[in-house]
This record gives sequence, structure tokens and C-alpha cells, in this order.
Amino acid sequence: MTVPSDVRAFNRAIIEEFRANNGRVSHDMLRDAALVLLTTTGAKSGRPHTTPLAYFTDGPGRIVLWASAMAAPAHPAWYHNLAANPRVAIELPGDSGTVRRFEGMASTAQGAERERLFDMLREASPHIAAHQERTDRQIPLVVVEYPG
Repeated sequence: MTVPSDVRAFNRAIIEEFRANNGRVSHDMLRDAALVLLTTTGAKSGRPHTTPLAYFTDGPGRIVLWASAMAAPAHPAWYHNLAANPRVAIELPGDSGTVRRFEGMASTAQGAERERLFDMLREASPHIAAHQERTDRQIPLVVVEYPG
């Protein structure tokens, strides 16, 4: 997957389209992805930051995100934000044709739970799981629990 040259502008466009179309976006690399909008509180600024991310579910009221950043050497900013403040908001496509917003708590999966979730990721998206082989850091898997 090619990273857009202006990631912020790309993300703003995806967020706008996601909200306008009940979670559906037309961009080729995201059209078939299960997307969520994650809003974190800036670790330094205290301001809300919204990021579109792919996810998978792990039972009712639980989604899993991976902080790959395309196998970059450092964790993405959204991960640093939720590590500092695990209260997050998520927006998911709704059954009624409108995006649903939930407040939730994020935590980084550890040990056997991380292994189990990484196995699920590897099975569902081997190309994403392969990011782990291209970086020296352990890619965090983040569980967001919400009343859904």
C-alpha cells in the first residue's frame, strides 16, 4: 500500500466521507476495509484527534486496532495519545444508515491475549501481520471496549 504524500489531508477526506456515507469510503485501498474513526485526546495538547483506522472485532463491544504505522520505526501518534489517556471515542457504521459514536476504554493487549489477537490478525490480514517482520518494535494491538 502506498502512503499518501499528505497524510493529514488524506485522513480528513476519509473522515468526511466516512461520516457522510455511514462508514463507507471510495478510496481503492480502503474500500473493502472495516473502518472505525478513533478519537483520542492529545497527550501534550489535550485536544481531540480523530484518525481513521482498520479494525476487527473480538466479540460484542470489543474492537481490535493495530498500531503498525506501515511498519514505521516508531508507534503512531494515536497510540501515544491513548497510552497517555485511554478514554477514547469510536465511530462505527450503524444499522440505521448513520454512523454510531461510542465512548470506550483502550488497553494494549499483552502476553497470551496479544498472541491470540495477533493470530486472528494474521489469519484475516496476512499482509498487515507481515508488518511485524519489517520493524524492530513490537506492534501494539489495542483493544477498545465500549458499550455496544
